[in-house]
Amino acid sequence: MIRYIEAIEHLPVEIKLPLIKAFELFKEEIAETVKRSDFERFERAIEENFKRVWKSIEELAEAQKRTEQKVEELAEAQKRTEKELQSLIKDHKELRKEVGGLSHTVGYRLEDESYKALPGLLRQDIGIEVIGRLKRDFIEIGKDRYIEVNIWGKGRSDGKEYVIIGEAKTQLKKRDIDDFIKRANELKRYVPEDQVRVLVTYHTSPQVMKYAREKNVKVYFSYDF
Repeated sequence: MIRYIEAIEHLPVEIKLPLIKAFELFKEEIAETVKRSDFERFERAIEENFKRVWKSIEELAEAQKRTEQKVEELAEAQKRTEKELQSLIKDHKELRKEVGGLSHTVGYRLEDESYKALPGLLRQDIGIEVIGRLKRDFIEIGKDRYIEVNIWGKGRSDGKEYVIIGEAKTQLKKRDIDDFIKRANELKRYVPEDQVRVLVTYHTSPQVMKYAREKNVKVYFSYDF
C-alpha cells in the first residue's frame, strides 16, 4: 500500500486528486473492518481495490500517451501544411509576376501597332491629320513631376491643332474609361489644347462601347489596324 501511495505522488493533479478521495473512502472501510476484526478480508478487499485503481491509472497513462502522440502527429501535419501553403503562395506570386509581364508585353504590342494605324484611322473617321508621329511619352507637369501617357501626339483639322491622347487596354472596362478621362482632364490643366481622346483594345462589351461614346472617347479594336 505504501508503494501505491508513493507512486501516486508523481501523478498529475487531475489523477492524483481522485485517488486521494478514493483513499479517504478506503480509510473509512479500514476503520469499519477494524471494528469487526476482519483483517484478512480487509487486506484482500484493499488489494483488489488497489489493483483495479492501478489498472485504471495504467489505462489512463496509456491513453495520455496516445493523445500526446496524436497531438505530435497533428503538429507535424500542420507544419507540412504551412510549408506547402508557403510554397503555393510563392508559386502564386511568381505566376502573377509572369502573367503581369505577359500582360505588359501584350499591352505594349497593342500600343506599338496603334502608333502606326491611328493616323490613318483618325484621318478617315474624324478628319484629324496627325502632325509628326504618335508615341509613348512622359508629360512634364512640374519640377521632377511627370504623367505617363500611352499614346501622345499632335493633330490638326481645319487649321485647328489638337492634342491626341490615348491608352491601350487588352480588355477595356468601364472603369478604364473613367480612369482615362480623369488622367486626360488632369493633363488638360498643363496642356490646354483641345483633346482627341482615343482608346485601343482587343476586346470590350457593347455596354462599354456605348459608355465610351457618351463620354466622347473614340474606341478602336486591334482588328481595325
